[in-house]
Amino acid sequence: MSAEKNNTYQKGPNRSRNTARGQGQGNSHRPNRYSKNQGNRSNRNQPVEVKIGQKFPLTIKRLGINGEGIGYFKRKIVFIPGALPGEVVTAKVTDFTDKYIEAKVVTIREESQDRVTPEDPAADLVGGFELAHLSYPAQLAFKKDLIVQALEKFQPKGFDHYQINDTIGMDVPYHYRNKASLPIRKIKGEVKLGLYKRGTHDIVDLPTIATQDETSMAIVRQVGQILSDASVSFYNEAKNTGLVKTIIVRANQEGQAQLVLVTNVEEFPGRLAVIDALTEKIPALTGIFQNINFGKTSLIWGDETIKLWGDDYLHEEILGLNFAFSPRAFLQLNHEQMTKTYEIAIKALDLNKEDTLVDAYSGVGTLGLSMAFLVKEVRGMEVIPEAVADARLNAEENGIENAFYEVGTAEKVFPKWAKEGFAPTAVVVDPPRPGLDDAFKRALLKTKPKKLVYISCNPSTLARDLADLDAAYQVDFIQPIDMFPQTPRWEGVVKLSLK
Repeated sequence: MSAEKNNTYQKGPNRSRNTARGQGQGNSHRPNRYSKNQGNRSNRNQPVEVKIGQKFPLTIKRLGINGEGIGYFKRKIVFIPGALPGEVVTAKVTDFTDKYIEAKVVTIREESQDRVTPEDPAADLVGGFELAHLSYPAQLAFKKDLIVQALEKFQPKGFDHYQINDTIGMDVPYHYRNKASLPIRKIKGEVKLGLYKRGTHDIVDLPTIATQDETSMAIVRQVGQILSDASVSFYNEAKNTGLVKTIIVRANQEGQAQLVLVTNVEEFPGRLAVIDALTEKIPALTGIFQNINFGKTSLIWGDETIKLWGDDYLHEEILGLNFAFSPRAFLQLNHEQMTKTYEIAIKALDLNKEDTLVDAYSGVGTLGLSMAFLVKEVRGMEVIPEAVADARLNAEENGIENAFYEVGTAEKVFPKWAKEGFAPTAVVVDPPRPGLDDAFKRALLKTKPKKLVYISCNPSTLARDLADLDAAYQVDFIQPIDMFPQTPRWEGVVKLSLK
């Protein structure tokens, strides 16, 4: 899986409309979203007869892929965050094009029975809580419906007969994120550490976040206070001055944590005193790092990371194995649901000692190494060299000698292995949101491994890829998994077998 698969829910206002509002290739423009009913296409292309600030009643028909309510005004599709299916609202136009209208809720005239009060008081202000006002059973049903809608759009062969299981949820759908990545600023002499207010770069100071685990959140707040007490300067976006931009903390299941301070410049005045204070007051820290991210950018991470103190890695146990993670290494933010996902994938592959397995988009080897004891050989590829180094280290530390990892893209490495005579009997793929590359799909269809499992974080690109793979494969089942409760983000495991 890619090291950039999951960005934190920190978002600023200067986002690309395609990447911020879509879920990957195939649905980057609002009117082309997969849907059951979007009105008459020719009418939707007519000029929108509304103006900013205009109000009108609206009945919400369904939820869009980003969790916003969808209705129709004079046959024009309307996107309205915070509204739920079945509700009648008074909508106020905030933006429009000739293809769609964006609006906000002024009043709710008829309320859905699935509406609840969000657990987090800041849910209406910041990102990461797009479904917090929807009851959890309804959230799970919505995430099952997302893949149904995607399949209806791309229509792989036999899709209407696919076995789509109910979404696997959490008993407690809160405090699951094991990594916090929060911007820090000083505004009018007051330090603010939290998330951006939606549509702005104004930080909402957040002592707690309902989806963040208590360990990482508490450490982030401690770090912010220690930096403030040490008179460390914080980034000023308007002036492009100051030192610390973002505080990143990743915690493991044992309560240990890895800290990264993202800075605007490399020079760190008073660094040694800060390190002494951090290590003295936060004994849970195992390593402290500085990442340099120069100037104004929407990216959280810069290219260079320097270890300031402690261990190179944070360790985490997954399915009985011990894994080491460097600061940039990808790890799912929800340990409980990640474990369920891996267990489903392993069972679906039904491996034996004669199998040779390819772990495409392998990251630091968490999934492939978990199956190494079941097969003759595991091979993985990943584009980020640091992740491949971590995977090799993880294999060594767990005494695994039948695993091989290579730097490169799946679409280049997999065909190269095939030309060298390596024909795997099983493949597991866990790609980033854009899904599988066309060249990799062609190589899969040519090699035809008997067993194939696809772990997806995007129902749209998954459905597109299934339509391409149906030339040789049939879908045995699709299992949605709620990796990110309170958000519209989707995760699923698909078992495929040769026709």
